[in-house]
Amino acid sequence: MGTGFSIDTCLKVARFGIHSVLSLCDDEMIERVREYHCKEYGVQYEEIAGGSGDHRARRITAYLNQLNLIVKDQFEILRQQPFETEEDITRYFTLLPEGQLKCAYDAMKAETDMEHKKRQQDELRLLIKPGRIDVNLMTKVDCTLDRVDNRILDPDKTDALTGLKGFAESDLQSSVIFSAGMNPRLYGAIAKYPDFFPDSSGEIKKQIVLKVSDYRSAAIQGRFLAKKGIWVSEWRFESGLNCGGHAFATQGMLMGPILKEFKERRLELIEILFPLYEAALAKTNREIGEPPSHRFTVQGGVGTHAEHDAILKYYEADATGWGSPFLLVPEVVRIDNEHLEKVCAAGEKEIKLTRSSPLGIPFWNLLTSESEDYRRKRIADGKAGSICPHRYLKFNTEFAKKPICRSSTAYQTLKIKEINERDDLSEEQKAAHVQETTDRACICFDLSAPALKVMNLPTNSKLNVCVGPNARFFDKVSSFSEMVDHIYGRIDLLRGKNRPNMFVNELKLYMEYMAEEVERVRLKLSNQTREYFEGYKLNLLDGIEYYRGQADNLVAKGRENFLSQLDTLAAEIDAMVLPAPLVLESA
Repeated sequence: MGTGFSIDTCLKVARFGIHSVLSLCDDEMIERVREYHCKEYGVQYEEIAGGSGDHRARRITAYLNQLNLIVKDQFEILRQQPFETEEDITRYFTLLPEGQLKCAYDAMKAETDMEHKKRQQDELRLLIKPGRIDVNLMTKVDCTLDRVDNRILDPDKTDALTGLKGFAESDLQSSVIFSAGMNPRLYGAIAKYPDFFPDSSGEIKKQIVLKVSDYRSAAIQGRFLAKKGIWVSEWRFESGLNCGGHAFATQGMLMGPILKEFKERRLELIEILFPLYEAALAKTNREIGEPPSHRFTVQGGVGTHAEHDAILKYYEADATGWGSPFLLVPEVVRIDNEHLEKVCAAGEKEIKLTRSSPLGIPFWNLLTSESEDYRRKRIADGKAGSICPHRYLKFNTEFAKKPICRSSTAYQTLKIKEINERDDLSEEQKAAHVQETTDRACICFDLSAPALKVMNLPTNSKLNVCVGPNARFFDKVSSFSEMVDHIYGRIDLLRGKNRPNMFVNELKLYMEYMAEEVERVRLKLSNQTREYFEGYKLNLLDGIEYYRGQADNLVAKGRENFLSQLDTLAAEIDAMVLPAPLVLESA
């Protein structure tokens, strides 16, 4: 969801028991949004100025504490409301999926004895809980330079570590989600904060969620943390390509086989990690009798109730995550009307996997956004690149000892000059290298624009939308209730849409990615080998065989069409032309 879209989503959904996630990347935006909500809720605002000493962590802590207080107040108001049609407490229960709590609510509604009905209502009030205010830290967004004076920061003052500190010192009882792989320095800092350890009853106030793309990554990161006395409370598996924002593609390993491995080895993972965790706790004079709770959740391209249901039942996941479809729910996220219409209208040509990120990681982008229009205009005006106002992604040292951002004008000017001076590239290859250089966009600054613009706060940022490919199939603005009803199968927002199953969608995305990578090898933009592509191709074909064997478990309706699509895609994969083998000259 980027940094701006869900910055205060918790204030829209948490009182209804729904969890949401906000990014801790942009503390400058966080401070401005905190000031906005102070005015909105009549709370005195005291500025935490940049450069005022540990300002990043303090800003994050102050904002999270503010959100926590507001949500608690909202929830207590809801809890005390009468069970009448227009009240939030009634909406809380009507949003629920079928289950024990929903049944208890239905029984209360059907009760005719008013005294008994009141007792049931009082019991229901005690059973409900607010949703969590979870936070996200992208582990690789860990700038080591002070953004004001460019000095090297102390090791514990980098962006990721101060983000962690801001969360750790807040009042929240929730989770931090680590995405983008392992950062040993960041993971090592977790043990500084007591809220990440179990209390005397075994409860962990602040929990760790790891977003991973396969079992191996989960096991490696889990071991690292367990040896430090840190438990992973949730393994969040996300499709490598069928996701929003940054995409971490596997070597053609598809979601189904990955989920199969985790389903089969889930208990094995806990059996491996718990002894390491228990031993590490003992060194800190803490004891725990059994493994703390853990969850297995799945996200990335889930678009229908049938897909949601298959993941919960067949793969035994605890929950599914939904992101991009909620960009069409302005009741929940911060998005302006112009870009809401653009997302509604966007298809395959408008929502593309691009090289927009200065991190060098493929990035899903809305090509009709204000940010993309502005980027193209700067190129046309001979001013490729951004002025780099926030400087969160200054990591490149190709041209200087101190890092600069690959989206900046400073970098792109130097890089284009270097490309044009190379004598090992054809004109076509030079043009491709220049285009990939200028494709880099100012995503850290421009992803803050959605919140600031909708709140009517002054900003020079140009709105960027990091929408995932699943949004191609959603083309109508929906209410919060409608989207929840769609997820739980009470309505179908995709009725009449020609949308393939999520596993077929992901397979197509991997095929497109492979074809693009083959072309990038020809243009000398990539150094992947033929052996890499042969392994990639084999993994895709193995995945198709797996899906053929599991069609009855994964597809509730349209099994024959599902199998037919797999056959067609298998033939296309077989026909793919790979780069020629590397020929080594004899000595």
